[in-house]
Amino acid sequence: MTPVLVAAAAALAAGYVLGRIRPWDRLDTWVWRRLTFMGDWTKSTPQQVITIAAHVLVRPRISYDIWRRRNEPRPPDPSPAIQFRSTTDPEEPTP
Repeated sequence: MTPVLVAAAAALAAGYVLGRIRPWDRLDTWVWRRLTFMGDWTKSTPQQVITIAAHVLVRPRISYDIWRRRNEPRPPDPSPAIQFRSTTDPEEPTP
């Protein structure tokens, strides 16, 4: 067999294996779990650096948007819900 054929077969086999184990999706799930369910035991500086670096690697656009909006003020609290009066209640008595 020629070296080109061997290289093509190896590339196809590697692509198949990577498609089956989905390392990118697994890393994305790992980052999501770390950022969502991070407890006190995972808040050391090296672990945060690794998690943030993995987030930048997996989701660069979202990481950029988070970094760009980090100093924006919080949105105002929503207004209270509208309360409707019943139309079947009698009116307030007039003096």
